[in-house]
Amino acid sequence: MEENKENILCGRNAVIELIKSGNPVHKILLKNEKNSGRNHDLLHLIKEKTIPYQFVESTILDKYSAGERHQGVVAFTACKEYVQPEDILKIAQNKNEDPFILVLDEIEDPHNLGALLRTADAAGVHGVIIPKRRSAGLTQIVGRTSAGAVEYVPVARVSNLVQTLKFLQQNGCWVSGAESGGRNIYQADLTGPRAIVIGGEDKGLGRLIRESCDEMVSIPMMGKISSLNASVAGSIVMFEVLRQRNQGLSDISRQSSS
Repeated sequence: MEENKENILCGRNAVIELIKSGNPVHKILLKNEKNSGRNHDLLHLIKEKTIPYQFVESTILDKYSAGERHQGVVAFTACKEYVQPEDILKIAQNKNEDPFILVLDEIEDPHNLGALLRTADAAGVHGVIIPKRRSAGLTQIVGRTSAGAVEYVPVARVSNLVQTLKFLQQNGCWVSGAESGGRNIYQADLTGPRAIVIGGEDKGLGRLIRESCDEMVSIPMMGKISSLNASVAGSIVMFEVLRQRNQGLSDISRQSSS
């Protein structure tokens, strides 16, 4: 887990006030203390706010606190506030455009997330959706890797990706999962309201996520290697969606001028 000091807050009272302030929190680490009720009130607050948390050994907390007194609690703050999936749909609606949404299933490398946000901004994506657990969040590393795109691309963090995909489908989006064995992206129709789902670095799409997609699409591979880095694969698919959208606008323009 790679973080830097400006992204970390230590100590019970400081973390409690952070949670109460409503500022975005990526994750909280708690000292693994059996039969101890010292952090009972804090844990109740964490669960109430549905913040991801994990019990770890004191040596892990010592590592992240870098000499500061952590009192058995370390929090990782997000560099930008998260939005809701419905906010992303509203952004597309306000622009009078078909929704174009990137959904990331357990992208844990912050550099990959940052690179995907940078491409999402360039490709005209209205927003990105990530899960709360087993996923990189909006840390300072992601912000730097995105080259500032994190300030322009809304990111929603949800508890259940499967339910979120159903929500998008109910709101008119066609959900395309990117995985080998699917239809060639250059032959598939990627126009219209669209959510593109990219799987994690090692596991690809989870079974329930795959079953929730309307279709599977894949990038044709000519070499010996059968897979691409998640951020590279996501970038290729996003720009193919953009190409098809631009082609559709060109066709409409030619028809109206003829």
